[in-house]
Amino acid sequence: LAFEQAFPVNCDTVYAGETFKVVVRLTDNMELGSYSVDIHHNFDHHSHTTEMVQCELEPEKDPVNPFVYIEGRDIPEGLKSFTANLPISVPPDIDKGDYHFMIRVTDKEGWQSLKGFGIKILER
Repeated sequence: LAFEQAFPVNCDTVYAGETFKVVVRLTDNMELGSYSVDIHHNFDHHSHTTEMVQCELEPEKDPVNPFVYIEGRDIPEGLKSFTANLPISVPPDIDKGDYHFMIRVTDKEGWQSLKGFGIKILER
């Protein structure tokens, strides 16, 4: 799901009030179908990570105005490799702190892979 130019990666920081670009390379042995991105708070320290290294977490807190982003996109037909470039705008007035970033890729046959890790959304 990732390559050298991938962003974000485990423990990266993005900033409230700014737009960042998700850049990932998706591959399949037969044919790709679609992908989705899910960003949600991790203020209660639950886990979806597929990474070996855990990010340092801030103290637990209750969400007041957390950022939530869920979007799915189809991949053009016939591709075994696709580089996604998805801009995501983070509102300025959301809760800052620990978030999960999850990306799912589904091939044409319905098989799915998931990559999940922690990011921080902070004030610049």
